[in-house]
Amino acid sequence: MKHISILIPEGTSSLSNIDGSYQIFSEVNNLLTSQGKEAMFNIQLVGLSKASTQRNGTFTIVPNYLINEVPKTDLIIIPAMFGEISTVHEMNKEFIPWILDQYRKGAEVVSLCIAAFFLASTGLLNGKRCATHWKFANEFRAMYPEAILMDDKIMTEDHGIYTSGGAFSYLNLLVYLVEKFAGREIAIIIAKAFMIDIDRASQSPFIIFQGQKMHEDEPVKKAQDYIETNFHEKITVDELADMLAIGRRSLERRFKKATCNTVTEYIQRVKIEAAKKDFESSRKNINEVMYEVGYSDTKAFRTTFKKITGLSPIDYKHKYNKETALA
Repeated sequence: MKHISILIPEGTSSLSNIDGSYQIFSEVNNLLTSQGKEAMFNIQLVGLSKASTQRNGTFTIVPNYLINEVPKTDLIIIPAMFGEISTVHEMNKEFIPWILDQYRKGAEVVSLCIAAFFLASTGLLNGKRCATHWKFANEFRAMYPEAILMDDKIMTEDHGIYTSGGAFSYLNLLVYLVEKFAGREIAIIIAKAFMIDIDRASQSPFIIFQGQKMHEDEPVKKAQDYIETNFHEKITVDELADMLAIGRRSLERRFKKATCNTVTEYIQRVKIEAAKKDFESSRKNINEVMYEVGYSDTKAFRTTFKKITGLSPIDYKHKYNKETALA
């Protein structure tokens, strides 16, 4: 039987991550026993104290065991933790040596949503692919440059380390784990029972591009502001370099360092974000939106749109435009 330890952090954490994980693995056990088979998972809540208050005392979670009472586990699930990062990590630092010890003993480790920040603080994500909520991708990269962030992914798996993207994408990772441990048939039943879209792999359609300005490079910020104001025009790197009186190579290097995007990538993302908003709220057709955001080549627009969002322009419009969806 596989031993699952769902961590109960100190401070405020995601109750849905904790309860959802418990429910889904418990339901796998129920399915197996209903088929005359043995239960597969021993699911336990593991904490640092005998009770953890959540949401300013609105909820209290009582762990089954404390970490010093769990000498060996097979799978550790870390729920999203909320609050100022350094404070959250300080409150929960006692988990770290235990997690590292369990991983050395063969346990696999799962982080859900922004729990990737805490997992990265252990060093276990260094050199490994990982995901977190797309909204915090830049902050994560700045804090943990040795981790390989895949900011478009719903989930990642790398050497026994699993991570999920933003918010409820953790459900997709749990179904993936169910399939890995209990098989495809059980995973499909679980996905249907909990109404989870099985095999969804990208969080790209959900990303809202808001610029990347948490840096101190003022010329780069000026370039970003110019791009965001004039995205409907044809903007070149040479034009920006001349405007800022900076060499092209220097601008490209500084822009990439500050924003994690090349200048061209940034221009594309701004244009596509504007197109997404049009598709969501207007009756404009694909060509009208394409021209308004500065594209004249239909193939280039469609290719770039799908690369960034994971959907074609028409599929995106059908998915997010209220009138189109109702029709």
